[in-house]
Amino acid sequence: QVQLVESGGGWVQAGGSLRLSCAVSGLYTMAWFRQAPGKEREFVAAISWSGGSTYYADSGKGRVTISRDNTKNTLYLQMNSLKPEDTAIYYCAAKGIMTGTSTLSRDYPYWGQGTQVTVSP
Repeated sequence: QVQLVESGGGWVQAGGSLRLSCAVSGLYTMAWFRQAPGKEREFVAAISWSGGSTYYADSGKGRVTISRDNTKNTLYLQMNSLKPEDTAIYYCAAKGIMTGTSTLSRDYPYWGQGTQVTVSP
């Protein structure tokens, strides 16, 4: 049973920073997605199982950093210079390490429960 538990969400003013964490029960290729009210879930960032490769959506490049600490079985998403349009529920997702990273939510079979991020103007 794969378990993913996100934490670190909250309320922040525009321009502020947050670091999200995702505790995972095992070694997987992982990603962050987000879903704003009334919108489809969208890709934020992905990282290979080793941490050696990372990928970002254009919306987050330069402001978002994905990382992982495999000794702690934890995935991170550092978000800086947050904007109101970053407001969403953020989900971590996992897939088998042999299948490589993906920006498509349908390629990830395992999901956390999500953590709310709210950015006020």
